[in-house]
Amino acid sequence: MRIKRVPLPLLSMVSACLLWSVAVFSDGDPVADTPAAGHDSMQLAMLKQAQDSDSANSVAPADQAGDPVEGAGDAGTGAGIPFDDADPAGLRELFLQAEHALDNGDNANYFLLAEKLESYPLYPYLRYQWLKKHLGDERQVTEFLQQHASSRYAGILKRQWLYALAKKQRWQKFLQYYSDTDDTRLNCYYRRAQFSTGDRQAALDGAKELWIAGHSQPHECDPLFAQLKKSDLFNTDLFWQRFEAALRSNHTGLATYVKKFMSADDRKTAALWLKLHRDPERYLPELFDHADVVQAPSMFVHAISRLAGSDVNRAVELWDENRDRFDVDRKQSDKLEHRLAMQLAFDNDARAYDRLGRLDDADYNSRSWRIRVALSEQNWPHVAAAIEDLGDSGREPEKWQYWLARAYQETGKPLQAEELLSDLSQKRDFYGYLAADRTNQRYQLSDKPIEVTAQELSNIANREEFRVAREFRALERDTEAKLQWWHALRQLDAAEIPAAAKLAQQWQWDEIAILTIARAKHWDDIDLRFPLSYSDTIQRNAAQQNLNPVILYGMIRRESAFNKDAHSAAGACGLMQIMPRTARLIARNLSEGWSGKSSLYDPDKNLEYGSYYYQQLLHQFNGHYALALAAYNAGPERVKQWLPDASMPADIWIETIPYRETRDYVTSVLVYAMIYQQRIHSGVLTMNDLTPDVQPPRKEEFTMNDLTPDVRPSSEYTLN
Repeated sequence: MRIKRVPLPLLSMVSACLLWSVAVFSDGDPVADTPAAGHDSMQLAMLKQAQDSDSANSVAPADQAGDPVEGAGDAGTGAGIPFDDADPAGLRELFLQAEHALDNGDNANYFLLAEKLESYPLYPYLRYQWLKKHLGDERQVTEFLQQHASSRYAGILKRQWLYALAKKQRWQKFLQYYSDTDDTRLNCYYRRAQFSTGDRQAALDGAKELWIAGHSQPHECDPLFAQLKKSDLFNTDLFWQRFEAALRSNHTGLATYVKKFMSADDRKTAALWLKLHRDPERYLPELFDHADVVQAPSMFVHAISRLAGSDVNRAVELWDENRDRFDVDRKQSDKLEHRLAMQLAFDNDARAYDRLGRLDDADYNSRSWRIRVALSEQNWPHVAAAIEDLGDSGREPEKWQYWLARAYQETGKPLQAEELLSDLSQKRDFYGYLAADRTNQRYQLSDKPIEVTAQELSNIANREEFRVAREFRALERDTEAKLQWWHALRQLDAAEIPAAAKLAQQWQWDEIAILTIARAKHWDDIDLRFPLSYSDTIQRNAAQQNLNPVILYGMIRRESAFNKDAHSAAGACGLMQIMPRTARLIARNLSEGWSGKSSLYDPDKNLEYGSYYYQQLLHQFNGHYALALAAYNAGPERVKQWLPDASMPADIWIETIPYRETRDYVTSVLVYAMIYQQRIHSGVLTMNDLTPDVQPPRKEEFTMNDLTPDVRPSSEYTLN
């Protein structure tokens, strides 16, 4: 009888952050603004960050991957029973029994079983499980850190041990094993250790940097800050630094706390600043009467920036009229000008074009938005001029080549347009497929499968850290398996990563295969990057909802990378990332009982609800695929706000969607759908079919308010 262990509660959000979105990868496009780079880079970074966490939020067990690699066994080293792939079930049973003994405090049985597992891939994990409960056993902890230095659990155990040493104020031992970290609590312990062992100046210098943060610090820092407050370093400059940082982070409670350390005059100034933060337009006249205080320029800039978030027109007016009253430094002025211009662009204000063009600190993002402002006005000379301002390297991405070609078409330069569009039509991305439609060319798939030998696959599979990942998969501990996979991948050379991606594909681990090959920047293995999992369920639901199945394939690929257990930080669940609130209302509309959030991890139920919801959005937006996709991502009410006043080409409407996340989502799913159409040999839709002109709002016969996902995508830039 096999004992199935329930995963322990997990601490860091992995699937929630990682699978909110899976980006489109275009051919060699390095620009972060494109779907090619942004989202997968973000996911990879989050996975890397999560590796050093003790664990991750538990998710429902993933599909059993099977064991496709033959002959992966290795006798290994140690006195225990050699790990034998011919009988993995027996060793897994022993492992689970050892865990059970450990959980029940049965150390005698635990050690007896563990001794038999010394060459089993999860033996270091098993030892870690015991050691984290016995951090006082210094000999065994240090022995583990030396013997299993390459294990993912060495770093985790070391951090836990450092905490234990710090709590016992064993500062010399702490300093011996401490290394640089982003962990604020450990940083505070490190500075306390320095102070306690005589290096007081370095400790206080570090304390200063920790204290001026714009947020509250953990209580472990309190003894350090107590020493800082006794020193000469705790002064007016430090107070104002933290006060400003707190307001920039909108932590008014912290700013109020910092105010109490100030002099009487400074407290009056800080009180006015707090009032400006809460109601800038109301209290600006009072600031004008105190323009001579040292902090007045920063207060004015802060107030205008705050006001821009609610009334950019008034903010621009007040800034332009009163900026000469204050001696605002160049850096602050440039930053505020950038914010005002971007807010105008975000609000689709025609003044943004000139304002963005006058920026002294223009960057790629602001220059891109200048192009979008010109596009929204369909001012083609302005479009061409703004693209030229990107410079040679900035104009290289397919996106801007496409819009330059469109500008040439609209300004009487057909030969230049034809040349650009012809080159673009050979690309496998959103703009390449748009160009193919304009030049009557076939969509290019550019399928170049990775060539990996059986020996290369075996070499990867037999590495210790990958065998650990495989065992976690076999035990249905998918989150631990993911963390272990990325830990193992960091130990490979760049040339070995494609083989690892193919190994993940063999393990039927679609999500990990997709993200791994992205790390290798190999975009052309179509079977690997665009799997056909859940094909029967997709086809069935597409037929029931009168949808083309390629749209569902594209949505699933973008939403979850075919991970049925994906969940977002906002709470969206499953293959099509459905919010429980939305699913509950869909169930009501379908006259079905609501079985709770867990039902959304069932592929059949998730696809039933997701396809139904998309069909409803498609109906609401008059059969417009792109608008319905935008509504699926950002909510239908928001999309209605983005509709133009007059008919607009869909490519322009998509390019000028205010939220980058939604803009990338729409372009990704559309191009994915065209790729899947070739994957399943279904030649019905074209990009033109998916992107007809966008019409002005019409009076709705019904609304989808009650089915609107309560998730707001992040905007391109911070709005306070």
